[in-house]
Amino acid sequence: MIRIYKYGEVSREDIFARVTPTVNVEEIVADIIANVRARGDAALLEYCEKFDHASLSSLAVTKEEIDEAISLVEPRFLEILRDAAKNIRAFHERQVRNSFILNEQNGVVIGQKIIPVDRAGLYVPGGTAAYPSTVLMDSIPAKIAGCREVVMVTPPGRDGKINPVILAAAGIAGVDRIFKLGGAQAIAALAYGTESVPRVDKIVGPGNAFVAEAKKQVYGTVSIDMIAGPSEILIIADGASNPRHLAADLLSQAEHDKLASAVLVTDSAELALAVQEELERQIPLLPREEIARASIDNNGKIIVAPTLSSAIDIANEIAPEHLELCVDNPFDYLDSIRHAGSIFMGRNCPEALGDYFAGPNHTLPTSGTARFSSPLSVDDFVKKTQYTYYTREALSRVAADVAFFAEKEGLSAHARSATVRLEEPK
Repeated sequence: MIRIYKYGEVSREDIFARVTPTVNVEEIVADIIANVRARGDAALLEYCEKFDHASLSSLAVTKEEIDEAISLVEPRFLEILRDAAKNIRAFHERQVRNSFILNEQNGVVIGQKIIPVDRAGLYVPGGTAAYPSTVLMDSIPAKIAGCREVVMVTPPGRDGKINPVILAAAGIAGVDRIFKLGGAQAIAALAYGTESVPRVDKIVGPGNAFVAEAKKQVYGTVSIDMIAGPSEILIIADGASNPRHLAADLLSQAEHDKLASAVLVTDSAELALAVQEELERQIPLLPREEIARASIDNNGKIIVAPTLSSAIDIANEIAPEHLELCVDNPFDYLDSIRHAGSIFMGRNCPEALGDYFAGPNHTLPTSGTARFSSPLSVDDFVKKTQYTYYTREALSRVAADVAFFAEKEGLSAHARSATVRLEEPK
């Protein structure tokens, strides 16, 4: 049963504290990465057989496999995928940055170019569930950014095939190449390249502890989006909220995995008890009851705060991945919320809207990193290059100042490079 605390009885560190695995994945992942770097496709095929129990002759997904998958997906779901993709595109197209140029000083031109990374790598988890939403959320921004190629990896089933809904989403999103790969070995393949899998410039997408550790170890060879922890939700709710709705929203995250965390902060002790009781009614009805039960019992919390204002203070201190603001007039409170991955406003906006359909991205900072990081966006798939141009006359106006500055840092060669050009005749 979820525990109820009064404000001040649980520390910030304990609010999203989780029971963590005792397996040391660092060494295991390092060995996998080294093997893939040394042996390429041969290592990947062995890992597919070992971990996915799939015997493959080829890692690449063919166009025929994608076409077949689309034919197997019910038409209604295909239409929903297309509608979701439309919403995601509309939101992310507003994020596109423009290059700029400044030439306000005579003889001086400075500017910045926005350049997409050449090749983006997308990891899509398999295992206990299929996530076509992740395909859309992570590939559409890369396409909008202008990446030349989007490469997707996702683990196959025992039959050597990818879940049809994953391939259907990839087809709708315009993913360029797909490989039957999962786990740390997939991250290694994307980071270093093999005979079949091309090396990418950036890897995005969620995964288990092995995937997260692999992303951490290859960072620097490639860029990554973030080190994502287990999913989390924090709900701020007043006493007028419906406990059935709140319990359902808490469970929408608890069913992800046993390490997921669901927290309710309310100014109503009566609502806290009602939600606690409602959770006990709803958990047994879930197909993923065992996972949700472990998450709620081990990581779930209800905190009774004295006021909504203090509830918002708690949320800002925790910086949750998902924050639901279940109050009337939620826009009155929006400016007060400074740290959250994604905010869901009002009584009719469950977090699931953001997971699948509304348009804002669902790849979000976890574990308090919303204090300094952002949801996945078009910005994640571009880099910036700056440039400077000075005429001789423009340089002559500032060379002495540049040289003086350089001498203050003890760098006489820097100073000399600014003045030497002016010692020669025009």
